[in-house]
Amino acid sequence: MNKQESPILFLIVGRNEPLYSSEFISNQTTISDSITRQNYFVMHSALDLVDKCAFTYPQMYLKTVDKVNHQMVTVFLTASHVKLMLLHSGKGDDVMKAFFMEVYELYVKLSMNPFYQFDTHITSKDFDDRVRAIGRRYLLS
Repeated sequence: MNKQESPILFLIVGRNEPLYSSEFISNQTTISDSITRQNYFVMHSALDLVDKCAFTYPQMYLKTVDKVNHQMVTVFLTASHVKLMLLHSGKGDDVMKAFFMEVYELYVKLSMNPFYQFDTHITSKDFDDRVRAIGRRYLLS
């Protein structure tokens, strides 16, 4: 799998577990199970670096916190320390920041919903559709 065909993995991670995940694939090829597992392993291993950077940098947008092979983990940290994490093969900093800001706005709207309990799995179909649309706009163009 070359650099252009690598799937982009997006996670929202709460205190103890992932709350939401989505993969963005540029074409309709199938991704092997081993690639998917490897991507989740890379994201999980980056969590320690995210915690370290959270107390080092005062910004919410932590930029790239880890690089593995040709992939990078970029993170946006909310005020409640919910982590928006993206595993990608290299996108511009402005594109990443715009993507995170739009998804963060969606997450804030979701968390203000009285029917959503904080730090639980996100099962809203509308949230998923909107995140995927934002991902197609910023990450697959």
